[in-house]
This record gives sequence, structure tokens and C-alpha cells, in this order.
Amino acid sequence: MPVRRIAVDPASRLAIWARRFAGFSLPVVALAIVIERAGVLEIVPGLATFAAALAMALIAVLLALASLIGIWRHGIEGLAAALTALAIGLALLAYPSFLAVRAYRLPMIADITTDPIDPPRFETIGRLRSREANPIAYAGLYAAELQKAAYPDIVPLETTTNAQTAYEAARTIITKRRWQVINERPPQPGRRDGYIEAVARTPVMGFRDDVAVRVRAIGQGARIDVRSASRYGRHDFGTNAARVKALLDDIDDIANVEKPEKPARPVKANQPAAKTNQPAKR
Repeated sequence: MPVRRIAVDPASRLAIWARRFAGFSLPVVALAIVIERAGVLEIVPGLATFAAALAMALIAVLLALASLIGIWRHGIEGLAAALTALAIGLALLAYPSFLAVRAYRLPMIADITTDPIDPPRFETIGRLRSREANPIAYAGLYAAELQKAAYPDIVPLETTTNAQTAYEAARTIITKRRWQVINERPPQPGRRDGYIEAVARTPVMGFRDDVAVRVRAIGQGARIDVRSASRYGRHDFGTNAARVKALLDDIDDIANVEKPEKPARPVKANQPAAKTNQPAKR
């Protein structure tokens, strides 16, 4: 008895390859994040791996769009594969596209400070940077003008609390954010400023950014200056300015919290009235 074979419409090869490229880009992105966060290699291998993942995601999107045209024209299978590849590719390309828009709108600077004239120095961190990293010296007045135009709210924090309280508030916030403290020295009245050097990491890739906090006594109060700089790259996409602003806001919230006054001790109802030395009226 002859066997009947059911004809099956061929699937779109473009859709299949689009899904393959999209699926392979996911572990490559994960590998790039692991490379950078582990700190085993410098930033170049991590960026190269991440760029390769984005390239595969872009190829997946282009192949998926081309396959959708063929599927619509010829009525072949592969719609699920094309839509899967399109979703994965667009998801991976969304955040880099957002950063590209920010890079277009913001100035090309990667070193933000509240005091461009006398910025906090990278003393210990400067010795940890590699030769490929950005210089530790502040870029100068040109960068200060670009910063002022883009981030006019980045200014020093002046608080009415003393320098020691302000220093402890800064140390508390840095510990809460789990930044790696490299160097710290508390302020000494009339002798030296309080100083904290720490290393922060970006949320997604974990790139290292260097932070310096200086607490200087001014009369009975204190002035807090912060500097945040990307270790690599000429553009920070606004990350350092956002970090400085958030850090100063949190320090201000802690340092200026007033201690509650002690409540007055209640007077008991059966307590006898205090004797007075005034003569009794006649």
C-alpha cells in the first residue's frame, strides 16, 4: 500500500538564521558582563565581546525583518522564529540606543567635580589606574565650562553640621552603596580635610568609576566637594553627574537631620508645691 506524504511548507531560512544569531547573542552579552565584573581582563576585551554581541543582535534584527517580507509574500513558515529573533535583538539594542541618544545630547566629558578650580585629587586611586586609563589630572577650564552648561546643579554642599558629622554621613552613604573604599582619613580640626577615595561600578556592565570626597571645615559648618570620573572612555553618558548629585543629596539628608529634643519631665499631680521665700500676704 503506497504511503501518502503530507506536503509541508518550507520554513524561511532567513527566520531560522535570525533566531540563531539572536539566541547566540545572549550568552555573548552575559560573557561580556562576566569578563568586566570579574576584573580579570582590562576593559578592551569586555567591550569587544559586548560589541560582538550587539553586532549579532543587529544582524538578527535585519534577517528577521527580511524574513517577514518573504513570509508575507510567499506564505511560508517561520513567523514565530522571526518574531523571537526580532524581540531578542531589539531588547539587546534598546539600552545602547538610549546611550547613543544621551551621547548626542550631552557633552563629551567623563570627569565631573563640584570644584573645578581645586578638584579633589585622586591620590591612592591614581596609582591603581593602568596606562590605558584616563589621566587623573582634571581636564581644566574647558571641561568646567562644558560641565557648567550641561549640569548647572553640580555645586558644593555646604552644611551647618561640623566636619566630622559630615564626614561620617558621607562614609555611611558610600558604605550603603557598597563602593570599594580605597583611602580614607577623617578630618582633624584646624589641621586637615576629611578625605575618601572609592571605586563605584556602573549598574549593567560594572565599569569602574573613581570617586573622591573632600570634607572641609568652614566655621562651625562644613563644605563637601565630590569628584567622579570614568576610568575609561571619553564620554560618561551623564553617569558621573548623576552620581555626584545623588551622593550629595543623600549626604545632605543624613547630615542635617536634627536630633529630637528631650521631652520635659512631667510633674506629678500629688507632688507638693515648692516652698517660696516670699512673705505671706496679710
